[in-house]
Amino acid sequence: MDDREPELNLDAIDDVIHGRLRLGIMAYLSAVNPASFPELLEKTATSNGNLSTHLTKLESAGYVRQEKGYKGKRPQTLVHLTEAGRQAWIAYLDAMKKLLG
Repeated sequence: MDDREPELNLDAIDDVIHGRLRLGIMAYLSAVNPASFPELLEKTATSNGNLSTHLTKLESAGYVRQEKGYKGKRPQTLVHLTEAGRQAWIAYLDAMKKLLG
């Protein structure tokens, strides 16, 4: 049995990802990439404005990229997890595993 205590490095936890809604966005995009804005709205059960604000924060960090275009005559926004976002997601999960022991 290992009696060592888990490493407690809170600085390793990415605050950009750690917010509840941003965590949900990143988790979903890690499995489904890209996702449409309405799809993310449904999966996160939040409002347009709230989702938009959190996507902007993730985009500013370089973790997601929003692609605006049209599907037929209707506007469509696709949200892509970037390579930097995927690396940050993996680092976040690793930090959480270490924290939890």
